[in-house]
Amino acid sequence: MKNKYRILKIAVTVIILGLLLSFSLKRFSGQKITDNKISVKMNEKTPVYFVDEKDIREIVKKENPSGKVGDLNIPALEKRINNLPAVDSANVYLNLNGKLNLDIKQRVPVFRLNKDGKDFYVDEKGVEFPISRTYSHPCMLVTGNVQPDEYEKLAELVGKIDKDDFSKKFFIGISKTKDSYNLLTSEGNYRVEIGDLDNIDFKVKGFKTFVEKYLVYQDPQKYSMVSVKYQNQIVTTLNPYFKENDSLLKAGKMELAKVPATIAKKTETKPKTNEVKKTSSATVKPKESIKPKTQAKETKKTEKKSPASAQSKPKPKAKVKIE
Repeated sequence: MKNKYRILKIAVTVIILGLLLSFSLKRFSGQKITDNKISVKMNEKTPVYFVDEKDIREIVKKENPSGKVGDLNIPALEKRINNLPAVDSANVYLNLNGKLNLDIKQRVPVFRLNKDGKDFYVDEKGVEFPISRTYSHPCMLVTGNVQPDEYEKLAELVGKIDKDDFSKKFFIGISKTKDSYNLLTSEGNYRVEIGDLDNIDFKVKGFKTFVEKYLVYQDPQKYSMVSVKYQNQIVTTLNPYFKENDSLLKAGKMELAKVPATIAKKTETKPKTNEVKKTSSATVKPKESIKPKTQAKETKKTEKKSPASAQSKPKPKAKVKIE
């Protein structure tokens, strides 16, 4: 009997708890999500404003027109926010008091790329997303035909430039010409050619030493390009529109003008060698004609020797008869 009473008590308590839970759920699902119960947090370290809090609240209202907790589809709302181009990740959840929390992390652009006449941002993960009409983020401008597989390395280069005070002072943009990258400088008309995106630290250090030990004492308008893409050497190109470079450029042109004259002299000497060969060949021919004379002399000698040889032959003895 005692066991029956215990089972009956347990059953009654379970039914009561179920009724209370269903009542509380109905009451909870019937609650309305007001603006005061919506909390939107942006968790990115660098403040960006591509996604506005008002836009998030409008999305919540569109996904839940009735405004009740029971009609809200949290996975669908989370997916909708994650599909926004400027959103990196989103986490949506409800508290027991009916408060809706939205933790959103926006994409932080590392550089702005101008490619084929279109502008868009690229984040540190190499993901591109469109620019905003209401907000423009200050970042490095990159131009040229940059391929998507180069986004991460390029973002790494821009990150290193932003962290270094020297590089951040000098470099204001990046351009790609064919397969070579160039760093655009804030001082002068020159650009720094770095080639590919490998060994960036070494190339930037090489340019830094060139600036500190030499370029500081020169006019920044003197050069049109400083190339550090070659290993262990720096190649500079003079600016043709800089007046002080006129004498150097003229001297270079004069040296180049001498080159065709030397080539012409070389071409003139070639026929002389041919003439010598002809004369030498002409002198050889008489030698060939001498050979029959030597043969004739030898025949004469042989003819002179022939009578001697005839005399040397023994005379025939006379026959003697003995009676």
